[in-house]
Amino acid sequence: MGRGERIISAEWNIHLYRHVYLRLYSSLMNARLKPDPAAGASRLRRLLKPVVTPVVFDFWASRFNRSWSWDRPLARIVAREQASRDAVTLVLKPNRHWTGFQPGQHLNLSVELNGTRVTRSYSLTAPPRADGCISVTVKGIEGGKLSRYLCQQAQVGDVLELGPAFGEMILPQRLQGRWLFLAAGSGITPLMAMVRTLAARGMPVPLDLVYWARSRDELCFASELRELAAAHPNFRVHFALTRELSLAADEAAGRIDAAMLRSLVSDADARHVYACGPGGFVDTARSLLAANVPTFHAEAFSAPPRVVEDNGSVQVTLAASGRTLSVARGQSLLTALEAEGLRPDSGCRMGICNTCACGKASGTTRNLNTGDLEDEPVSALKLCISSAVGDLVLDL
Repeated sequence: MGRGERIISAEWNIHLYRHVYLRLYSSLMNARLKPDPAAGASRLRRLLKPVVTPVVFDFWASRFNRSWSWDRPLARIVAREQASRDAVTLVLKPNRHWTGFQPGQHLNLSVELNGTRVTRSYSLTAPPRADGCISVTVKGIEGGKLSRYLCQQAQVGDVLELGPAFGEMILPQRLQGRWLFLAAGSGITPLMAMVRTLAARGMPVPLDLVYWARSRDELCFASELRELAAAHPNFRVHFALTRELSLAADEAAGRIDAAMLRSLVSDADARHVYACGPGGFVDTARSLLAANVPTFHAEAFSAPPRVVEDNGSVQVTLAASGRTLSVARGQSLLTALEAEGLRPDSGCRMGICNTCACGKASGTTRNLNTGDLEDEPVSALKLCISSAVGDLVLDL
């Protein structure tokens, strides 16, 4: 490109910049006259749509505010603090496209790292705030791309992309009876949001929380939980350490089993139970309590051990792209597709968030969490917890 062409290109960019800015400014002023913010935002989009595409709008709007977007939920990091030896709490300020959540739910966070979009699921750790901010507590995982970035590199002012909130383990509208929360490792995060919510309401029902970690320095929220227990007679907290001896009165040592539960919560069988943690922990809690308690709800933050005896390979046809791949039978379809250079949408990678769900036109798959076979010819599956048993046709 010659010097004259560069000057013309620069002048055109400046002209476009001014044009978009003036239209944006004028529309914003008009939108402010509307009593309904949603109506004002809708009017703004209608005014700008004939002259600006969403991609162009996002590009130029980000020059004024990096969290501005045509329709994408984005959030700016406004605070960060160390939550434990290997976890950090990030406070985020979402833009107006964020649709909210209920305590106990999760969301997907996305960041572009080295030219690749990386998405993972994290729990919201506090109830909705008056200022609209939300918080997540992220544990750094060995080899975890996004968790390591968020724990070690993400700074105040950085902008992340948000997915909608999801998850069914939430508090009922009407609380009654006695409650028991069981948490292990990162499983404390959604339960913490519910503990804080109940505390803000004066702890309306009796609640015991038993929280397992390997060592004291891996416990998150320990000081706050002790303060809440001191302030609310209805709330008791027990810290269970699996690799250290107990020292404090509210500490115990050992893994979850029937004897420990009896010693800490004598009426556990009469409680409404929420359990969250690694797959093996949740399975143990379910086997100990689910058949006896009034209600039992659980979410596993990692899949239980997968023992798959399927051998050999099968052909997977991707209907939309026309590609046919050879993949191993015992491997999750998400992992197999990624090994072939494909990047299907994904989030939790544990079968919770549905981000990787896609249609299956034909074939049989195995649910890697339960071992069940799924042979319905036209159905949906989750790539992260499904493996191919025979040849498949997927809507990808």
